[in-house]
Amino acid sequence: MNLTKKLLIIVFSVNTTLASTAVITGTYIPVAQAQYDPNYVLDAQNLVFNGGFELDPLVDPHNPNTTNPNVTGWTKFGDAMDTTLSKISNFPHSGNQGLSLGGFVDLSYISQTLSTQPGQTYELTYYLASIDEAPDLDNEFQTFIGGNKIFDQKNISYQPYTPYKFDFTADASSTELKFGNVDKYGFLHLDDVSVIVVPEPSSIGAIAIAGLLGIWLKKKKAIS
Repeated sequence: MNLTKKLLIIVFSVNTTLASTAVITGTYIPVAQAQYDPNYVLDAQNLVFNGGFELDPLVDPHNPNTTNPNVTGWTKFGDAMDTTLSKISNFPHSGNQGLSLGGFVDLSYISQTLSTQPGQTYELTYYLASIDEAPDLDNEFQTFIGGNKIFDQKNISYQPYTPYKFDFTADASSTELKFGNVDKYGFLHLDDVSVIVVPEPSSIGAIAIAGLLGIWLKKKKAIS
């Protein structure tokens, strides 16, 4: 393992609170609260299962070297050493947990197959943070939909959780959502992944008309 990254992991182990506040400004979740919630409710509109990474308990929030055996609903693959560093962490955008991406050898991946309707347009949203700063800056993050690469950025410098949004049209009854990552010095953090249906223009128009009609009827009733 790169010496700089070893030192970084040791620092994370010694001072988890300091590291988390540096990444997620003002949203640090105390360790005692970052536990598996059996009452966690999935968003019915979100096609992504466990997009908030809340369904697995933290193995050891004090030790960044400790990894989760799996991430429920997602498949990890790539270099074996890299995938062990893609783990549930105590650095969320919302809720109690997020996903830390720290593979340092080569690109590794995490994916999920979504149930989609051919011809339907969807909106993909996720939040991405980076703790990396120059000169120790050597990372890459990729996004794939149905095998098509729609995003690929290298050397993402320090940023708090930042939203990314993409629209896509499904061409099959199932669509693979995949993220690729590598970070040779620090960690990238992913959270709140969602894919929702984008309403057809006609549906949006109907909703707007219904809203205006409701306002008109309310005013008419008030006058009478």
